[in-house]
Amino acid sequence: MVDSSTTYQLAADAVLLLHVLFVVFVVLGLVLIFAGHAFAWSWVRNPWFRLIHLVAIAVVVVQSWLRVICPLTSIEMTLRSRAGDATYTGSFLAHWLERVLYYQAPPWVFVVCYTAFGALVIASWFWVRPRSFWPR
Repeated sequence: MVDSSTTYQLAADAVLLLHVLFVVFVVLGLVLIFAGHAFAWSWVRNPWFRLIHLVAIAVVVVQSWLRVICPLTSIEMTLRSRAGDATYTGSFLAHWLERVLYYQAPPWVFVVCYTAFGALVIASWFWVRPRSFWPR
């Protein structure tokens, strides 16, 4: 039988995986949009993909402007706490950048980075125009 601590730990790991996949989607999505333009991949002009990508980064940017911790980070930390595991403070990306790159920066640096990345995503709508949602 699985105890509640293990269940919370597994749930926290699942949320962490979802969070990583979200970050990969946002970052790799933009890279693939520009690569798709260069290599004439038509799927990067799919309006639903592009809209979901735009909304994803918009949520991140707005959260950073409002200094709101990502809900996925909060959920993961709550689950880890209930599992009796260690938690961390600050945003998901700031935590992992610090862990992986040993990089520390004030929160405003991440706000600027998220905003600049969001601006690139908006610019991609003009450089690599998505197809219309409704065919003519």
